[in-house]
Amino acid sequence: MSSDAHGALRGLRLIEMGQLIAGPFCGQLMADHGAEVIKIEPPGTGDPMRGWGQGIPLWWSVVARNKKCITVNLREAEGQDIVRRLAEKSDFLLENFRPGTMEKWSLGWESLHELNRRLIMIRVSGFGQTGPYAKRAGYGSIGEAMGGMRYLAGDPSTPPSRVGLSIGDSLAATYACLGAMMALHHRERTGEGQMVDAAIYEAVLAMMESTVAEFTVGGIIRERTGSILPGIAPSNIYPAKDGEILIGANQDSVWARMSQAMGKPELAADDRFRDHVSRGRNQAELDDMISAWTATFDTENLLGLLERAGVPAGRIYKAPDMLQDPQFLARDALQTVPHPEHENLVMQAPAPRLSATPGSIRWPGPPELGQHNEEILGELLGMDSAARADLSDRGII
Repeated sequence: MSSDAHGALRGLRLIEMGQLIAGPFCGQLMADHGAEVIKIEPPGTGDPMRGWGQGIPLWWSVVARNKKCITVNLREAEGQDIVRRLAEKSDFLLENFRPGTMEKWSLGWESLHELNRRLIMIRVSGFGQTGPYAKRAGYGSIGEAMGGMRYLAGDPSTPPSRVGLSIGDSLAATYACLGAMMALHHRERTGEGQMVDAAIYEAVLAMMESTVAEFTVGGIIRERTGSILPGIAPSNIYPAKDGEILIGANQDSVWARMSQAMGKPELAADDRFRDHVSRGRNQAELDDMISAWTATFDTENLLGLLERAGVPAGRIYKAPDMLQDPQFLARDALQTVPHPEHENLVMQAPAPRLSATPGSIRWPGPPELGQHNEEILGELLGMDSAARADLSDRGII
């Protein structure tokens, strides 16, 4: 862990407005890779993420890592002016308020673009900046539902399920970050910034593979299928003596290797299983056959056998499993971060990995509200201590 930014985005500054997940996760991705991210929080209360997490609230330590945090009351004209001054000195401004909020504060795209022609404005919302739903409240769960993901999640015997993560928010944030990098490349060629409009429901929709095309051409509506994908076999969770493993052997050549590992090489040529279509047609029969075989092994021996055969397989991990896995350890996929209140925290490393300009975790989410007010408002914007004290007394910062 380094105290200095050295990632691919080093030298770029992002102003992060908004709160909770969709906007801040985009900011986390950019901060991980070296951008100077200045997070704006409301005075007195801060981002609600400071109190989120199961058990001890630690989500803030992850989503606000590598960020500098200042307090600004955005509902006051003087607070809005601080944002303008920061925008003049920045490469990106990120917000995830309900559409129309920034315009109400005279901080909309047209105003900021006129102020700084090179600025890239990243806007994350439930339904985007335009359209009849634009000003609706749009949490990630709603985007997951309307984008089509919730309908497909879970077992067919139950109502639609949710993934145990804020996947809609995270997808929108990831697409927002991708859009920001596209806009940055455009700026390098033209000198002009632009607005990135990332909608949660559209980010989810973008992940929906061929589901819409299948319906428009063939009238097919995909349904919930639990642990399988219909027609993709064998690819499922299978029992062992002491647990379960996931095996993915649906490619013809891999299935041939698996049938060898099972001691039944003839299955690879069996008319029921010899190719992708036939295995899909006989998926349940094949899964039953494999389950009967895997249930005779403990997981360690089964995984070793499949690895030697070149068949993709793995345990289904929880956090304790990740902490002990040699692959995670070898690649430093989980990193230890010093924390003033919780000693050392372990959290996921930045992704993806770049060979020349890797990302890094330099510090966890700042525990103190307004921790960087002096550095940003004083040193960057030139406010002396008396001016900062006056703004603080009046609830502006």
